[in-house]
Amino acid sequence: MRVLTVSGSLRGQSTNTELLRALRLVASSDISVTLFEGLASLPAFNPDLDAEGMTPPTSVEEWRNQVVNAHALVICSPEYAHGVPGSLKNALDWLVSVPEMLAKPVALVNASPRSTHAQVSLAETLRTMSVHLVGGTSWLVPVQRGMTSSAIAADLTLAASLRSCLAAVAVAISNSRPAPAVPEAPRSFHPTPVESA
Repeated sequence: MRVLTVSGSLRGQSTNTELLRALRLVASSDISVTLFEGLASLPAFNPDLDAEGMTPPTSVEEWRNQVVNAHALVICSPEYAHGVPGSLKNALDWLVSVPEMLAKPVALVNASPRSTHAQVSLAETLRTMSVHLVGGTSWLVPVQRGMTSSAIAADLTLAASLRSCLAAVAVAISNSRPAPAVPEAPRSFHPTPVESA
């Protein structure tokens, strides 16, 4: 199972990013967790750059390819002025026209109990995009500022919350996969007899 994680923060020492790195550390061997690192390179969303038949900017194409190739997304975002960071909202805007987003499992992880407005707004945006919001809300994993990914993964309580999130994501991935096609039984061919004259 391939899980793509997205941090809504561009800070070098972001708690949200460290939390997602810890997610990779606690993941079981059957789950591949990759952190998307191109958020800052995405241009401002412009429908004129995304018209039918056009090739989107290279950074947008790479972002979309990573999303399409992932079985699920996990997003961890800070809250700025009671809202979602503009860089993260911009990234989601570039995905609105991507058909593979329909019913794709997406989980939200919240690193701060005080960040509630952004989580609600982010969940509403994702529901509007018709994704499958895993759990219907966000996983609260309260991390102290300055904690590293290894320290988070070593904390039994925090690690348990992250594993719980991944377990729910794994179930959502399994449920979203189409059932394997059942091969049809071979049909016997009975030619219509030709009447002799």
